[in-house]
Amino acid sequence: MPRRILQGKVTSDKNAQTVTVLVERRFKHPLLNKIVRSTKKYRAHDAENHFKVGDTVRIIECAPISKTKRWTVLTDDSASQAVEA
Repeated sequence: MPRRILQGKVTSDKNAQTVTVLVERRFKHPLLNKIVRSTKKYRAHDAENHFKVGDTVRIIECAPISKTKRWTVLTDDSASQAVEA
């Protein structure tokens, strides 16, 4: 099974080598036919403590690193968007 890649914003970087990433997904409600926003927080491994609060990052699924960490920070999306522009 392929590893999932998600995009979200860093909401906390207080822990050593760990960032908390808020991922938002949008879906159409089956009954109301409205677009609903749903958010979930993931704890991701950041080995160099490079990412700060407010950064937009991509995270990838990995083997469990600790009790709560199953994701690793892949790239900084804001840096890649600046290069494209």
